[in-house]
Amino acid sequence: MAFPAWSWSWSLKVALPSRSKSFAAFSLSFSGHHIIPPVSTTPILNRPSQSYRRIHCTPLRQQQQPLKMPSATTPPPSPSPEYRVLIVGGSYGGLCAALTLLDLSHGKVARFNFTENAQPPARQIPMQITVVDERDGFYHLIGSPQALASEEYASKTWTKFADIPALQSPSVRFVQGSVSSVDCQTKIAQILDTETQETRKEKYDFLIASSGLRRGFPTVPQSLRREEFLSETRTNVDAIRHAQDGVVVIGGGAVGVEIATELRTLYPTQKITLIHSRDRLLSAEPLPTDFQDRVASVVRDSGVKLILGQRVISTATIETEGGRKIWHLTLTNGRSIYAGHVMNAVSKSVPTSSYLPQEALDQEGYVPILPSTQFPPTVPNATQHFAIGDLASWSAIKRCGGAMHMAYHAASNAHQLMLSADKPEYITLEKSPPCMGLALGKTAVTYTADQGTRDGESEHELWFGKDMGYSICWNYMKLGEPWKA
Repeated sequence: MAFPAWSWSWSLKVALPSRSKSFAAFSLSFSGHHIIPPVSTTPILNRPSQSYRRIHCTPLRQQQQPLKMPSATTPPPSPSPEYRVLIVGGSYGGLCAALTLLDLSHGKVARFNFTENAQPPARQIPMQITVVDERDGFYHLIGSPQALASEEYASKTWTKFADIPALQSPSVRFVQGSVSSVDCQTKIAQILDTETQETRKEKYDFLIASSGLRRGFPTVPQSLRREEFLSETRTNVDAIRHAQDGVVVIGGGAVGVEIATELRTLYPTQKITLIHSRDRLLSAEPLPTDFQDRVASVVRDSGVKLILGQRVISTATIETEGGRKIWHLTLTNGRSIYAGHVMNAVSKSVPTSSYLPQEALDQEGYVPILPSTQFPPTVPNATQHFAIGDLASWSAIKRCGGAMHMAYHAASNAHQLMLSADKPEYITLEKSPPCMGLALGKTAVTYTADQGTRDGESEHELWFGKDMGYSICWNYMKLGEPWKA
């Protein structure tokens, strides 16, 4: 998946995967996915500060200056012996928030704090961290283009929460389910438990909303359990392998271009066609035309047949005499396209914010956060509510790297309130320019404000490594290191 790269410009000079968010632009986004801004395979914490600067992409800066607290706040008392933190969403942002809180609560410097000579908290603070997610594990969204086309790689991208060493702490618990509502005034959430199918009330002292966007297949798998995901992947892989009339990918956004080129790389003898309704690929992204044109050139060079400026207005299936199914696609110019398998990468991502009160959302359903990642001051107890990642309305392309960075800010600021509700020292975000990296087969096309558009196999290695950014993300979060109090 591609991902918008990201990084922050304070002492944490590290670029992480993005898009968003797209998984294509490993904007650590991807989605589509955007991979963490270029990061070498050398362990991040062992690299000199100069190397951190080298992989910077997004100028999000940490400031150690107090931020004026919203007027709609009240001191966050902890009615129980320990603070209760509810994190909605267990992807990149949610896990980074949980890990940051876990470190700080035990008197450690947060693993994502790269400030020189950073000091640990003055004291330990007991807390219970609850993470609610619809899935039963962490899914590497950035790798979706390859995961949905390779059973071997897919098995690596989904790890059950119970199997992640870094999160096996008595202070952290996972609930597979969904949050149906949140009352910011009383600090009570309604959680529907997937296993019991029962709704229960969950009281909290702090809430971090990191549930992201609702995306369709093939941007993300629709399965919620690891075993189901592997079955879903197997079905798609079989369809690709047996598509005698080729595969058509609809949609030339980050997800579509990454899927098309990945299919061409994994199945070099298969005919792959990419159809996009606009004259340029990635037409919805705030990126320069030279980046879009470079992507189109790389896509064509990979062997993918590219059709631009045509919309698919109808699809129908045809049964052959031998029982084989063929897809018939009709374009706006009347042209007919036939394929053995179709992957529709055109889907509008919708914020998963229906559980939040209306006063916390803008017209599109995003949370218009403050630079501290807190809810707007019109919300009751605004200072104890945070939103991060794709769910937050903030500058730059949605990406996974940005979600991780915001998670560190949210968790650190919540911890500051626990330490001193009257005079917390918040760290704040700064606006960041567009930044993206797309994994296109064995090469990558990247864009950053300081370096412009670049491409090549070396860019792919720098931004995605050898496994679509999986090891970069896993090692950055230190998920494989057993938790030690």
